[in-house]
Amino acid sequence: MKKVEAIIKPFKLDEVKDALGEIGIQGMTVSEVKGFGRTGGKKEVYRGSAYVVDFVPKVKLEVVVGDGQVSQVIESIEKAAKTGRIGDGKVFVTPIEEAVRIRTGERGEDAV
Repeated sequence: MKKVEAIIKPFKLDEVKDALGEIGIQGMTVSEVKGFGRTGGKKEVYRGSAYVVDFVPKVKLEVVVGDGQVSQVIESIEKAAKTGRIGDGKVFVTPIEEAVRIRTGERGEDAV
């Protein structure tokens, strides 16, 4: 099993959720996060004074899937989240050693 984490622009969340639903992904965790990458934030003007917004609002999406679904999940996220502009986000994949569904006691991929 793998955990796929995607940091995306907030307005792309519905498109990504729909794209993942089309390939059979039934559950995910979504968090509102803030951060910055290479661009280091953005400059804004407030009452005539320029200042830098260091942390840009993003959405973090987490999905745990079987090894066979990883490439399909990444591809779906990429297509749905892409705007072609700076700040489209990133996708990270990490191994999951174990999963347990608390209610039933199911383990491994059955718990996902």
